[in-house]
Amino acid sequence: MTSARDAAAAVVDPEIRVITIDELGILRAVDEEPGTGRVVVTITPTYTGCPAMDVIREDIRRALATAGHPDAEVRTVYHPAWSTDWISDAGRAKLAAAGIAPPASRGDDTVVPLTLAVRCPRCGSPETTQISRFGSTACKALWRCRSCSEPFDHLKAL
Repeated sequence: MTSARDAAAAVVDPEIRVITIDELGILRAVDEEPGTGRVVVTITPTYTGCPAMDVIREDIRRALATAGHPDAEVRTVYHPAWSTDWISDAGRAKLAAAGIAPPASRGDDTVVPLTLAVRCPRCGSPETTQISRFGSTACKALWRCRSCSEPFDHLKAL
């Protein structure tokens, strides 16, 4: 039997298929109740109203059942609000490898992020320009590299 934590952590984000919900920072906690074996998973959406949350909940339940944990509850919490700072280093590397520019890390809540340029995930050039504030999903913006001329998604910093 796979651990409940490992099973839930391996669930892939349905909108950004190259990264898991754990790497994205959506997965907050996985608790097993002693004696009953009941699993409670806590998740936080990337933003309120994220259309992928229903799919994520079902994918978590399915992964847990497959791993031998059929009695599972998935709870959604909104506080503290999700932040792009919660994306792991491995997640940021996977995003970049897939051609999605990861957001810069704030690291300090007193700093207000201001995106002047986004490095192209393909060639690394900072010579980029935003084409559209909205990309393939609401949490991404569409950019183009002026050096290699390739368009790319940029995960918005929150």
